[in-house]
Amino acid sequence: MDLSTIIAGVRFPSCFMNASGALCVTREELLALGRSRAGAIVTKSMTMEPRDGNPTPRYYGFPGGSINSMGLPNLGYKAYAALIPELKTLGKPVIASVAGLCEDDFPTIAAIINAAKPDLIEVNLSCPNIPGEPQIGYDAEASERLLKRVRKVITVPMGVKLPPYFDPAHQTVMGEVIGRCGVDFLNLVNSVGNGLVVDPEREAVVIKPKGGFGGLGGTIIKPVALANVRAFWKVFEGRMPIIGTGGVVNGVDAFEHLLCGASAVQIGTVLVEEGVDVFSRLETELAALLSKASS
Repeated sequence: MDLSTIIAGVRFPSCFMNASGALCVTREELLALGRSRAGAIVTKSMTMEPRDGNPTPRYYGFPGGSINSMGLPNLGYKAYAALIPELKTLGKPVIASVAGLCEDDFPTIAAIINAAKPDLIEVNLSCPNIPGEPQIGYDAEASERLLKRVRKVITVPMGVKLPPYFDPAHQTVMGEVIGRCGVDFLNLVNSVGNGLVVDPEREAVVIKPKGGFGGLGGTIIKPVALANVRAFWKVFEGRMPIIGTGGVVNGVDAFEHLLCGASAVQIGTVLVEEGVDVFSRLETELAALLSKASS
């Protein structure tokens, strides 16, 4: 079955891809994604300088999900700019995910990455795991100011990765911001920030950074992700391509995202747990589900 999709005019051979952050930091990890059944290669969200990230343990899987406080470990934008031409030879779209530790970082990184000609650029306004730094995506004014600066230096399709919103008023306001900034697609949502998981046997939190607080992912956040996908689909009346991210561990989960308005889905927790072979399983499950639905 054809599971291809089109986002912002770019054709993806499959609607499944990795979420930025999951097995996409190093050259080897990115090449493995390129050789897999993934529909795209999504880079780790990159910063000005290379980062080791937060101290370990910083990721913990539990029944129903995961918690992490990775702290944006990445090779730095110059390394990813150099890798993009090689990644593009693998025959699938490359999405470069741009982050930053301050507002001025974003346009600087975006300009250099744009020159490397990825197929799309994702602006990450939603990393919840930098100690002491707020998520830009929860500040509508700062988000608009930043996106307008970045849009000026990006010539490829530009998307925005947003944090989860829990109030319709916030979704409406951010929708208005997105509409004024020339955004071509949305990625909804990043991990649900400020979660806490405790090990009762050890009487301690399970990750080290930030006193154990971190971003939640996996099945536990699927209802939040679906709600945001549907809400923004309605805000834009179906005219904004949306990548659904959060809680996809099987074909049914992916189908639910598509039903809510997503054009593609990204996976994180299940990719970390199963590796790149998971893409084949998810494709098989979704294809079977779609065949049954159409019969």
